[in-house]
Amino acid sequence: MTNVDGVQRTLKVALGERSYPIHIGTGLLGKPELLTPYLAGQQVMVVTNESIAPLYLDKFCAGLSASLDVRTVVLPDGEQYKTIEHVSRIWDALLEAGFNRRCTLVALGGGVIGDMVGYAAAAYQRGVAFIQVPTTLLSQVDSSVGGKTGVNHPLGKNMIGAFWQPKVVLVDIDSLKSLPRRELSAGMAEVIKYGLIRDEAFLSWLEATMPALLDVEPEVVAEAIARSCQIKAEIVAEDETEQGVRALLNLGHTFGHAIEAHQGYGNWLHGEAVGAGMAMAATLSNRLGWIDDAALARSLAVIESAELPLAAPANMSSDDFLARMRLDKKNIDTRLRLVLLNALGDACVSDAVPVDVLRTLLDDYPRR
Repeated sequence: MTNVDGVQRTLKVALGERSYPIHIGTGLLGKPELLTPYLAGQQVMVVTNESIAPLYLDKFCAGLSASLDVRTVVLPDGEQYKTIEHVSRIWDALLEAGFNRRCTLVALGGGVIGDMVGYAAAAYQRGVAFIQVPTTLLSQVDSSVGGKTGVNHPLGKNMIGAFWQPKVVLVDIDSLKSLPRRELSAGMAEVIKYGLIRDEAFLSWLEATMPALLDVEPEVVAEAIARSCQIKAEIVAEDETEQGVRALLNLGHTFGHAIEAHQGYGNWLHGEAVGAGMAMAATLSNRLGWIDDAALARSLAVIESAELPLAAPANMSSDDFLARMRLDKKNIDTRLRLVLLNALGDACVSDAVPVDVLRTLLDDYPRR
């Protein structure tokens, strides 16, 4: 049921005094007054990118109170711009405007913007408030929730960053209508991930509703976003700084981040790389005897139904994969840690995969 504010569902990330709501609904980008209770003071910096700005920036800012000091920063669009140099442009704008410790940063955009704005907020004057207003499916179901912020390094993805929780997350389903089909499919990788690691019933629901999801049918999409956010909120509440169970959220990401870094950020979308990475993780789980052939077939089929790649890049050797994977943040000392499947809906983190088994998988795995 939609209430008068357009909010269909409100979830909570339970982190004690730092708990915050996730509002999911339609028309919410035109109702920034929903964010007013979470502003730290009168100074507001809205950060977006060159693709989102023409669509939503003026509408969003127009709804903010005239009593606020609202400034904007528009950054280039793309994973290749997720760098410390572009975060510095946010800090430059904050300092030039004389913003103090009671300012609030608003991330209006996808995962790249959200990660950079969150990191800028975490570091500016040793920490100021920020708000997530995600406009892509991937950011709505994953990166906007949980407080992971940061930038990429040429040698590895998200290697520089901080845990810094937002004050509120505002998810407007209507923003998905302007999302290119490729971006929508990329976002579905993170949705599928939740079913594979935590909820087999949700995975079955995704198998049945994937066409409607890709057609952005509002009620179906709202349910997918809400269930995804609920699973992530539960995991984050249990393990905020990824000392244990939160690592399960990285299913497919060790392989996927290796693909992104090797191919050059932006050439493969994050969700595309994660899709192929989840297929590789499921295949490895099958070879280890942890999931049977039927479970592997279902895993690959649901990834493919979202129009995501199953094969790895043709120009990436086994040595290329291993070199990048050894830089993964989950690794401890020299042990490579992988998220694998015990069953559909049941994942684990393992550092006991024999190197020869992993190399054989990488040698044999299909390329495109």
